[in-house]
Amino acid sequence: MKEKYVTITGMNHYYGLTPFKVGKKLKCVKEPDNPYDDEAIKVVMKEVGKVGYIAISPYTKATGTLGAGGIGGYVKKKFKVEVMFITSSKVICRVVDGLKKKECIANENKEMIDNERNVEMTE
Repeated sequence: MKEKYVTITGMNHYYGLTPFKVGKKLKCVKEPDNPYDDEAIKVVMKEVGKVGYIAISPYTKATGTLGAGGIGGYVKKKFKVEVMFITSSKVICRVVDGLKKKECIANENKEMIDNERNVEMTE
């Protein structure tokens, strides 16, 4: 499967860029009950706690990376990323653990298509 990249944003609400280092592995956790965004994915560093969120807006995510909504279908509830690049406002990471198997993604896509067809048939 092709490598997946994400952008971490919102660091200024926590510890800024200080705790980030290239090569550092971070835990990401989906937050479906987040009151602001049901696709939110928080990013946690073992030593300090929450350090940001996976970007969702095209204005905050780096070109070529997936937003929280885009990566959500490819990963499990908890997954790990590795810091690859750090800019003045973004941290770009590669997903290194917690990707779903291709079969799981295919089944979810099939279920979604079937559900859409069922909705169309009932309208």
